[in-house]
Amino acid sequence: MSIKQESELIGMQKASEAVAYTLKEMRNFAKAGMTTKELDDYGGKILNELGAKSAPYLTYGFPGWTCISVNNEFCHGIPSDKRILNEGDLINIDVSAELDGFWSDNGGSFVIGEDVNGHQKLVDASKDILQKAIDNIKGGVKISEIGYLIETEAKKRGYKVIKNLGGHGIGRSLHEQPDELLNYKNRFDQRRFKKDSVVAIETFISTSSSLAVELNDGWTMVGNKGGHMAQHEHTIVVTNGKPIILTEMNGIWN
Repeated sequence: MSIKQESELIGMQKASEAVAYTLKEMRNFAKAGMTTKELDDYGGKILNELGAKSAPYLTYGFPGWTCISVNNEFCHGIPSDKRILNEGDLINIDVSAELDGFWSDNGGSFVIGEDVNGHQKLVDASKDILQKAIDNIKGGVKISEIGYLIETEAKKRGYKVIKNLGGHGIGRSLHEQPDELLNYKNRFDQRRFKKDSVVAIETFISTSSSLAVELNDGWTMVGNKGGHMAQHEHTIVVTNGKPIILTEMNGIWN
């Protein structure tokens, strides 16, 4: 969507604060020994209390309120009462929701407890690259140039990017134009970011895979060559200067 009046900005701010607060609280709540279903139910309860509706559930009938992916799962992981979190697990929580006709999306990867498996470096790379990407977005900037920046920064750190996952426009529905805000330079993509547009910017930084493939459950995605992936995501409003980061209160950069 494109923000044309103040009421739309306020609506987007409220929806974004709901998903950002939920993500922050879920991150604080997550600990070794609990199931991903317990964690998801906790997030679902917060969304409900805020009057927000889970976007994946509303849009796709996803079997959970939030997407929770653990270790070799890259994204769209289904919360389960059989999946118990362990110390050192790499976990990704993606929270998107609708509130009063406005939609917002955010996500982040982090390590449960102590980093006994050495995932923190990957998590930090994903966070830093997202920050750098957002700092470089303004009206008129080529979408493919931000993709190039993300891939270049990943390579510098010895990582790859997932080429078939990307950010997207958002606002009046979960996925809008511009779609496919990819993590690499698509030289055929001549589109530019437009001032006042609302987009969800996501990093998909991986250790060994460059594509995500779907498992038989019809949702969960893993790497085509295995390994691990870290994702971080903010919903932003593009301006002629620094973007407005609508989901900033999620604290994923802290």
